[in-house]
Amino acid sequence: MTRSFGAAPTADEIETLARAALERLPAEFVVHLQDVVLLVEEFADEELLAEFGIEDPFELTGVYEGTPLHEKSIEHSGRMPDRIRLFRAPILDEWIARGDETLEHLVAHVLVHEVGHHFGLSDEAMHALEDAAT
Repeated sequence: MTRSFGAAPTADEIETLARAALERLPAEFVVHLQDVVLLVEEFADEELLAEFGIEDPFELTGVYEGTPLHEKSIEHSGRMPDRIRLFRAPILDEWIARGDETLEHLVAHVLVHEVGHHFGLSDEAMHALEDAAT
């Protein structure tokens, strides 16, 4: 059977999915995410890829940039806000490659992983949080 596709989801559409996933998180997490900036970009920039030692920009779907809550102190005031950056093209590439999950679920998965870094969560705790967001 031939499957026809519409246009690929835009950055705005990916952001809408990510914000919907944020809204599904437990309130005790959401309150601590108010000042975290959420951005959706096409790809990670060369500087970020080099920082992680990544050559293929399709290998990075998202990143948390900032100081995890458990490490923050008064010394961190006056700095740029923490941010979560999601990368549209790598997310879409992974979604197509997997073929067995919805885009909504994949975006929530990537987002929750980055939110987990903000809170300094273990992988196990991230999985529990992801269950709340999907």
